[in-house]
Amino acid sequence: MSRYTSVTEDDLEEMLATIGVGTVDDLFADIPQALRLDRPLALDDGLSEQEVYSELRALAARNVSTEDEVTFLGAGMYDHYIPALVDSIIMRSEFLTPYTPYQPEISQGGLQAMFEYQTAICELTGLPVSNASVYEGPSAVAAAGYIAKHHNGRKRFVVSRGVHPHAIETLQTLAVGYGMEVEIVELADGVTKLPQLDEQVSAVIVAQPNFLGAIEPLGEIADAAHAAGALAVCSADPIPLGLLQAPGDQGIDIVVGEGQTLGNRLDFGGPSFGFFAVSQELIRRIPGRIAGETRDMDGKRGFVLTLQTREQHIRREKATSNICTSQALNALAGVIYLSWLGRRGLVELGELLVQRTAYARERLASISGVSLSHTQPVVREFPIRVEGGVDRVIAHCKAQGINPGYRLSDDELLVAITEQRTRRQIDGLVDAVREAVA
Repeated sequence: MSRYTSVTEDDLEEMLATIGVGTVDDLFADIPQALRLDRPLALDDGLSEQEVYSELRALAARNVSTEDEVTFLGAGMYDHYIPALVDSIIMRSEFLTPYTPYQPEISQGGLQAMFEYQTAICELTGLPVSNASVYEGPSAVAAAGYIAKHHNGRKRFVVSRGVHPHAIETLQTLAVGYGMEVEIVELADGVTKLPQLDEQVSAVIVAQPNFLGAIEPLGEIADAAHAAGALAVCSADPIPLGLLQAPGDQGIDIVVGEGQTLGNRLDFGGPSFGFFAVSQELIRRIPGRIAGETRDMDGKRGFVLTLQTREQHIRREKATSNICTSQALNALAGVIYLSWLGRRGLVELGELLVQRTAYARERLASISGVSLSHTQPVVREFPIRVEGGVDRVIAHCKAQGINPGYRLSDDELLVAITEQRTRRQIDGLVDAVREAVA
């Protein structure tokens, strides 16, 4: 672990005492004063890791004539910066190669990683119980529906159009096997407008922020669901949760989501992981497994598999899940990334996204022939309408090395901003869109 753990003050004092000196300066006592450098070195200020990486990419581009596409494409997968620390740790053999912990008592490191991950997800979502991850975001939404079906025995899901289309498709596919109906409700000015809910509704499912980037009124939605005796389910984007009120604190019963933005690269669409958190009442129905903390017979801290709902571990008719190996390595990358950011760093990242997104949104909306599709608050993504259609805008931008966003329809474009996009790049997008529209 010396590759990753810096020397602490206690470590330093112990080493100095062992060799018989009082301070680090004493180590250099035999060097004549005239030969010592007593002035600061004329060095430039230090750069962040992300800035160093960009500088090295620019130097490498001088040797090989290649240009990266500047992308504003989002729609569920986002170009966030992944620190070198993530790969440095997850590539260690003890994390990279182990299989599922069938013998938990000798899998303490893996179980601790799961436990720390679960703790982070609970803090983000505002719910008391998290499992050790699922495969990805869309299947997590479908699994949440399965929980609702077994919890109240009702036959219909009410799903916001603002939920990611892949998640809706997955839910619809599995709902056939559940014997369930899926009712899609449309958006009004970017947010979900629920119909009157009856006693047949099993769960109301929304996204935060939704697919159009808008912030949903989760408290109102949860209240409406509960008034009808249904569960409230939210598919949440984890990074905006650093700024937004936790869904669990607003009455949401199940919070799921796609974890790609937490330390996982785009990599042609995968792999990533899905997260899954529930209220205490639903703990026995949660899919996958839960790692727990305990004490051994000597009183030492240890970790166990507290709950496993997979059919291999319990009677098949009692199982609520077929998830086993899941995406533990990707989930580990997620908790490393969150630890790297820290509580304050996650907030600062969210604030940066809000500021840059607001700048991009204002500048694009100022173009003649471009308007906003909705006026709701957003964090990192928003749709615009383009007179004359978006296809020529996309073609013109790509000719300049810019991917302007996700095509929603003939005249709508979904634009995503991450901390990777600089003001200069945003201005380049604005100029390219203006030229295409003109």
